[in-house]
Amino acid sequence: MSDKLIFRFVTGISIFVFLVVVILNRKILPAPSPVPSFVHFLPKLNAILNGTCSVLLLISLYFIKRGNVPMHKRINILAFCLSSLFLVSYIAFHWLAPETRFGDLNGDGVVSPEEAAKAGSIRYVYYVILISHIILAAGVLPLILMSFYRGLQMQVEKHRKLVRWTFPIWFYVTVTGVIVYLLISPYYNF
Repeated sequence: MSDKLIFRFVTGISIFVFLVVVILNRKILPAPSPVPSFVHFLPKLNAILNGTCSVLLLISLYFIKRGNVPMHKRINILAFCLSSLFLVSYIAFHWLAPETRFGDLNGDGVVSPEEAAKAGSIRYVYYVILISHIILAAGVLPLILMSFYRGLQMQVEKHRKLVRWTFPIWFYVTVTGVIVYLLISPYYNF
């Protein structure tokens, strides 16, 4: 396959995933009612998957720094599989579960001035982390896919140049995913 064809494929997959996330996040498609009971476990699962991916990315870096390409490859494939599972779980949760607002203590979907005051300035920290997480998460998928292609094709120099961007962004997204979960989880009403 040519690089041009691969680039088109990666672009197509990335746009498709982005659109699915937007459509299901915006509740354009109605979710089934009542909410299936397994849905309430998904945020915790997502945090576990993200945290595990963070550790795997560091282990992968360790192996490649020591020249152990086979282990680097295995660990990255595992991280990719867990990130893919995370994506499916994330999409399912945000389609099926009602929206949770940071600071909404009574679960009515509105953050009153009193609730906002109780949440305090941590709300601003939460939103800064959340917004940076969302923006980088939307952009990292094509980088991950192209990095995998370059690595699996043993295009080592192109792979190295690309992962200089991919690794820190992917790592940031996985770490901040856990932080976002820890900050929002007290406001889940299930």
